[in-house]
Amino acid sequence: MKAVAIMFPSREVRVLDVPEPRLHSPTQVKVRTLEVGVCGTDQDILKGHHGAAPKGEDHLVLGHECLGEVMEVGAHVQGLKPGDLVVPRVRRPCPHAHCPACRHGHPDFCVTGDFTERGIKGAHGFCSEHFVEDAAYLHKADDSLRGVAVLTEPLTIAEKGLRELSHIQSRLPWKVSPGKALVLGAGPVAQLGVMALMRAGFDVTVYSRSPKPNEKAAASEAVGAPYISSKEVTVEALKKQLGGVAIIYEATGASQVAFDSLQVLDENGVLIFTGVPGREEPLELQGDQVMGQLVLGNRVMFGTVNAADSDFREALEDLARFRAKWPGKVEALITQRHPPSEFAKVVEAKGGIKHVISFQEHAR
Repeated sequence: MKAVAIMFPSREVRVLDVPEPRLHSPTQVKVRTLEVGVCGTDQDILKGHHGAAPKGEDHLVLGHECLGEVMEVGAHVQGLKPGDLVVPRVRRPCPHAHCPACRHGHPDFCVTGDFTERGIKGAHGFCSEHFVEDAAYLHKADDSLRGVAVLTEPLTIAEKGLRELSHIQSRLPWKVSPGKALVLGAGPVAQLGVMALMRAGFDVTVYSRSPKPNEKAAASEAVGAPYISSKEVTVEALKKQLGGVAIIYEATGASQVAFDSLQVLDENGVLIFTGVPGREEPLELQGDQVMGQLVLGNRVMFGTVNAADSDFREALEDLARFRAKWPGKVEALITQRHPPSEFAKVVEAKGGIKHVISFQEHAR
């Protein structure tokens, strides 16, 4: 079968002929890949910032955002049958007995760093015609989500962030009503974060670099989130315009913008980091000012990565809610579908919101 892989140590992307996988356990499922999303993590792997092949191999099959269709199930698999749509989780637990997170079923909080991630670290990904996965790591998707379920994994970032936010804000002894939220960035993770925050009741504004008009601004404003360009409005002016926000959802990986935005955050507010800096830009930080803002305002900053079983379930439910609330707007986040042979080109693509690799017959 065909698989898109990165070679080591050259970091060259190739379409390889590899053996088609077979079931080796009664709990496994064989899946036909339909679509694979391409994101900034894939770009970082190609640049050498991330990525590790399985032990003893010279290549890593890429792809961690996936939608597939069940072809075959093991004898002990329940709840899945051929023809079902499925979305796989990405991270697998580390083997260490002293890691409480992994031993309690939360490898997204692994403390050893020895986890594996399909398509990223130590395990082949899903950018191949077929893959085999244990049923425990597959989430059934309703057929009505066929056109958008490839967005599940990037949406889980917001789902986990909101779940952690709920735990943190339980510190306040009164019922906290959703207020204003500021989303930094306008890429796929940001756009899905906008929808998740709005579904949770927040009044959302998007703050991103490019001036209007552009596709990303149109996408956020189409669901009711005003778009403001950081090239046209400074953070100081943004503070005057918005009057402060309860939540900042960072989805840019731009550290300077993220820390500068603290001045827009209200007392008791929370700044959620989801981006991984990749620009290698210097950071100018007034340490005393930042520390004062945090301490004197009871503000919280936290980072979140990967997602748990419950976040994938919630993401699939939310995709259905989003489609009902904003018809056609979730689908509009997918800019173009490409054949597997264009993976390397797609990673470097400029423009649009979300690019997807399609293994279906209509791929172009």
